[in-house]
Amino acid sequence: MDRTATEERVVLSPEARVDAICEHLGALGFTFRVIDEATCTRIEMEVPDRVPAESWHEFLATLTTADQWGAAHSGKSGRTAWAAVAKETPATVTAVRGRGRQL
Repeated sequence: MDRTATEERVVLSPEARVDAICEHLGALGFTFRVIDEATCTRIEMEVPDRVPAESWHEFLATLTTADQWGAAHSGKSGRTAWAAVAKETPATVTAVRGRGRQL
């Protein structure tokens, strides 16, 4: 049977993905909080005004491993970033999204 790269790659559970994101953020020196929501787990962190370029690239690469992510800037609290990992199983996500598509 011929398998595609998508079928052969290892798919981590949502919990394992959250743990991996938190581990990378901690290694980069970011302080974060994990928020359990009904459909996803959110990881939120304050982003310092000055982040070395190499750390910034690693930070963004880590965020992109989540299902959704973003950043906001508010005058008083500075920059805040977040990453969200859906609690759905990978099979459900594929059925809803279709192969190779995002929500």
